[in-house]
Amino acid sequence: MQFRNPSGHAAKVVAAAALLAVTSGLALPAAPAGAVSRSPDGVWRVDGYGTVLSVERGRLQEYQTTSVSCLKGESAARSGGGSTSPRYLTDEGDAFTVRSGPRPDRASLHVDGSPNYRDLRLVPALPASCAREMPGGPVAAFDVLWQTFEENYPFFAAKGIDWDAVRDRHRPRIHAGTTDTELFAVFEEMLAPLHDAHVALLAGDTGTFARSRPGTVIPGQTLEDRIKAYIQERDLDGRPLREFGQGRIGYADLPGGQGYLRLSAFGGYTKANTFAANSAELDRALDAILTPARTARMKGLIIDLRINGGGSDSLGLRLAARLTDRPHFAYAKRARNDPADPARFTRPQPLYVHPAAGRPRYPGPVTVLTSGTTFSAGETFTQALIDRPGRTVRIGEPTQGVFSDALERRLPGGWTLLLPNEEFLTRSGHTFDGPGIPPHLSEPVFTDEEFAHHRDSAFDRAVEVLRDPR
Repeated sequence: MQFRNPSGHAAKVVAAAALLAVTSGLALPAAPAGAVSRSPDGVWRVDGYGTVLSVERGRLQEYQTTSVSCLKGESAARSGGGSTSPRYLTDEGDAFTVRSGPRPDRASLHVDGSPNYRDLRLVPALPASCAREMPGGPVAAFDVLWQTFEENYPFFAAKGIDWDAVRDRHRPRIHAGTTDTELFAVFEEMLAPLHDAHVALLAGDTGTFARSRPGTVIPGQTLEDRIKAYIQERDLDGRPLREFGQGRIGYADLPGGQGYLRLSAFGGYTKANTFAANSAELDRALDAILTPARTARMKGLIIDLRINGGGSDSLGLRLAARLTDRPHFAYAKRARNDPADPARFTRPQPLYVHPAAGRPRYPGPVTVLTSGTTFSAGETFTQALIDRPGRTVRIGEPTQGVFSDALERRLPGGWTLLLPNEEFLTRSGHTFDGPGIPPHLSEPVFTDEEFAHHRDSAFDRAVEVLRDPR
């Protein structure tokens, strides 16, 4: 039940990686047609995600399973929603909705902040391993971590990683007397070659592991503050940004009828940091920015995502809904769905951008500034604009290359593991995992040379492109 939205418990991928970076009236996505009225009580296996859910007497309990383990995950209490779509809340405010399907043995799960739903299949009972106490110790932790990646990670072949060889090399080093520090060092050696910013290990006082793609950095507050000050001084001629969302959203009018919209995250907009609160704040910001008077005279909009730590894909779609007057394809999501076959996935679930009804919109020319520090939901938002009907030009450097929701797994002993298990596909079935989404026009982004010569080549190119529509 984990996802990328940086609210509550599920934010750990951003927080762990540092992260925190700078940490649409989007309706609940349509579930399979033909839902009938029935209680969701029972034991359900989630297609993909290595998860079984027990729903009983107003509580939802997650079990994280592999062929060698079963560990309790999230627990949530019912909080309204009706008989066919009960809603459940965790103590940390994460929300889940279970909806009845067209057959008694089918249902679906929706996670607030994630735009898709997950298929559920009724099973007779919890796996037998869930009735036994999971052994602890470093050997068990190693086996669960290795098996979790073996059954869920989709990208070993693309990254040239022989995961069996990784096990054979490192497992003999682990024994009952292995210390936490030694175990963490082994895990770090195993995970570092993946160069995957959606892989993280939260090991309490022992340490935190997170690593971005080579040649890029993980966004953090120090970098965010430096870049924001540079943009205001250099690009905006000393004019301050009008800020919203605890400083994570900023806007300024530019000469020549252009607008500049900067987002350092798709979340963290409110102290409550729930999806509902963040959605309301994003709407408030966009209502104030995209006024009818401003959009009537606007010649183009620069959207700056070059320092963006990610967040909720649904908030990205909410912004995209303000940038179109026609529906268009955003992306299709699928999850790895066979523990023994990394090439098998769930059925791709297409998601679309729909114009925000009753809200001010700007369907005109847009330039999107990206870099290797454009992470996660910043990337899925960028992908959601690929088929945008209006003129859309990407400028800068390739994005980080991590799109999947973060699958959160607990290890024996209490450490937490994060890893991706999904792909975001273009209309033609392409994925940008690894290399990231390339720009249409390449320009350096915040390099030492750019700073030394007081330049911002990507910003200047965006102004030029919007000034000359050819």
